[in-house]
Amino acid sequence: MGRGSYALARVAVIVRAPAGWLAWAGLLSAGTGVLVPGLTGRRIGVLAGAALFLIVAGAVFAVRRGRYAALARGASRAGRSVFLQDRAVTLRNWRRARRWWLLIAFLAALGSSFAVPAAAGMALAGAAAGLWAKALWLGGLERRAGSLLWVRTEWAQASPAAKPVRGYLSTGLAAGDAAPGGGRRRSGRVPAGAAVSEAR
Repeated sequence: MGRGSYALARVAVIVRAPAGWLAWAGLLSAGTGVLVPGLTGRRIGVLAGAALFLIVAGAVFAVRRGRYAALARGASRAGRSVFLQDRAVTLRNWRRARRWWLLIAFLAALGSSFAVPAAAGMALAGAAAGLWAKALWLGGLERRAGSLLWVRTEWAQASPAAKPVRGYLSTGLAAGDAAPGGGRRRSGRVPAGAAVSEAR
C-alpha cells in the first residue's frame, strides 16, 4: 500500500457525502414542482416520481457493492504514520469539488417539473436514500469486522470504489472522529493521539 505519510479518508463518509445535499435538493425541487401543473399533470408526475425514487434508491444502493465488499475483505492495517482526515474535512472537500454538478442537478430537476412535476426531484431524493443505505451497509461491514475502512485521498477522487483505488486500509473502531457507517461519533471526537494509536 505504500510507505510514508499520506492522508486517509473514511470510505463510508465519502459514500454519504452527497446524500444530505441530494436529499434537500430533491425534496425542494419536488415540492416546488408540485406547484407546477406540468405537461403530464401533478398526479402522473408524483406517481412517476415515487416509482423513480424506489428504482433510483435500489440502483444506487446496489451499484458496485461487490467491489466495495472485495476491497473491504482485502483491507490491510494502516500504519502509524498515516494522517486520518476529519469527517468534516472529507465532506467539505467532496462537496466543494462537485458543487457545480450538484447545482446543475438541482436546476435540471427543477426545470423538468414543467414537463413531469416532482419526478426528477424525487429521483434525486432516491439517490440520497440509496447512498445513506449503502453507508449504513458499510457500517455493518465495519462493525462485523471490528475495524473502520479508509482509502487514500488521492485514489478516491472519483469514487472510493473506482478503478484507481488499489485497496482499503483499516484501523480500530476508535480511530478518527466518525462512527461506523460514517455518521458523527456520538461520544465526541477521539483525541488525535488516541486515533493514530488505533491505526494499527
